[in-house]
Amino acid sequence: MHNLKPIREALGVTQQVMAAGIGCTQGNIGHYERGQTLPPEMAKRVIEFAGSLGLVIGYDHIYGSKQPKLRRRKSVEAQSRADTPTNQT
Repeated sequence: MHNLKPIREALGVTQQVMAAGIGCTQGNIGHYERGQTLPPEMAKRVIEFAGSLGLVIGYDHIYGSKQPKLRRRKSVEAQSRADTPTNQT
């Protein structure tokens, strides 16, 4: 059992976009979402792809028995604004 579909939905991408991001076909994504075993190498690619879109996950999020509570990390722009002092006069 894996949680590929909730992860994809949390990323806000289509099966086609996820497939392109991890180097497989849209059909593969559909099969994985319907229960076909997700190989560890593909899981690694999902983790890297999610990270590139700002979603920090690990193998436990993919293979865990419960749907993961996914949190996006702050975007670089939002983090930059938070770290920049404002001019108050």
